[in-house]
Amino acid sequence: MGDNRSLNGIDGNKKVKGVKRHVVVDKNGFLLAVMVTIACVHDSKAAYLLARCLRELSCNIKVILADTGYRGEIAEKIKNAFGYILEVVVSGDKVKGFRPIGKRWIVERTFSWFDNYRRLCRNYELTFDSAEEMVKLASIRMLLNKI
Repeated sequence: MGDNRSLNGIDGNKKVKGVKRHVVVDKNGFLLAVMVTIACVHDSKAAYLLARCLRELSCNIKVILADTGYRGEIAEKIKNAFGYILEVVVSGDKVKGFRPIGKRWIVERTFSWFDNYRRLCRNYELTFDSAEEMVKLASIRMLLNKI
């Protein structure tokens, strides 16, 4: 029950087992693009593939805000290949306790919304395609609930 061996990987830095969901959301937190990878795929590699998916959707986005996992030369690669400006949001101060970091909180809120859905709170899926489709279905349901 959630102990899926086919999509198994470990990201030692973030302490994530199984899969990671990489998403692009609008300013309200609603899904624009999603990519599911095994956890050991570095965020910068997934960012390039996600930007390609976003280009195929013909979204007229110009600036993408990202966390520090997407820093490095990937920002320049994405700008040259797709024309998107990747702005990395870095925490400026090391204050004790929880402090949300600007607009990056929008994505974290979206991930917490996904945890309300049984199929997304654990890794039940056997393929990446079905895992991505479950994220899309949850996003559609969230949009319909807002109507």
